[in-house]
Amino acid sequence: MTTKVRIDKWLWAARFFKTRAKSREAINGGKVHVNGQRVKPSKELEPEDQLEIRQGWDEKTIIVKAVSAQRKAAPEAQLLYEETAESIAKRETEVEQRKAAGQHVASKGRPSKRDRRLIHQFRNRN
Repeated sequence: MTTKVRIDKWLWAARFFKTRAKSREAINGGKVHVNGQRVKPSKELEPEDQLEIRQGWDEKTIIVKAVSAQRKAAPEAQLLYEETAESIAKRETEVEQRKAAGQHVASKGRPSKRDRRLIHQFRNRN
């Protein structure tokens, strides 16, 4: 293992993204921050750096434990970083909130002809 590696390579090797191109896209899109700063894909990571990564609904705060430019098996990739306890707790509460919000929307499948008429009347009225 080396002492420094590009952030786009490391994110790919740590299996946060399937390809380096996707990791580069995320970095350029501002979805990855190192030590609170927005960075470029060529930024070199070192152990003990703190990353904030946003993927879809999830936002993870991780600490780099080791650097590697080689993509290996998932169990080995998980040894490269450690997610903070606050980040895990925050993600779990957000998942619970999303699940709770989704339970209010009860769908019984495809709308019937009567349901569609009511939907159209409602849309036309508003």
